[in-house]
Amino acid sequence: MDLLSPETLPFRRAVRALSPFTDADFAHMGPGVQCTKLAKREPWVTAGEIPRMVGFLLSGSVRYFYIVDGVEHTSYFSTEGEWLAAYTSFLRQTPSNLSIAALEDSVLLTISYDQLNAWEREDGFSYRINHLMRKLAEYIIACYDERVAAFVLRSPEERYRQLADTTDYLQRIPQQYIANYLGITPVSLSRIRKRLVP
Repeated sequence: MDLLSPETLPFRRAVRALSPFTDADFAHMGPGVQCTKLAKREPWVTAGEIPRMVGFLLSGSVRYFYIVDGVEHTSYFSTEGEWLAAYTSFLRQTPSNLSIAALEDSVLLTISYDQLNAWEREDGFSYRINHLMRKLAEYIIACYDERVAAFVLRSPEERYRQLADTTDYLQRIPQQYIANYLGITPVSLSRIRKRLVP
């Protein structure tokens, strides 16, 4: 994969926001990074399986969800420019409780667990990749902490307002998934929307 191409600029920016990678570092990484295309509704991580990849969304969107007694519970979404993984299971190489599936046709850059381990054994590059993965773990933990706090401290209407103010999810993601994420029925979501429309 040519990580110095114009198409991969969002990936380079995201990496450099976490760690000071050089063009030479990206050139070195290139052969170990794969481009993965997902069709709408195609799974990327399936609950019960061991996740082997961490990814970065170049385009599209995905939904994170759990299945409990046959019922799906949406935990979050990601759109282009964001990292994605069932991260705890990825790090531990244990079966995931979480599923991740595409909401739109999506393009990801992916790095395998085995490739990360190979880079960690390379003299001169192990520090770079370890620093990046530590910073990525911090980023993912902070995002998770913010989501948990929002569920505990904010009402569904307040969380809806936050989505409206800080993301484009409401324009891109089907309303049933938004309602599911907020923990309310589609009817309750419709009432919230009506109250907020001027």
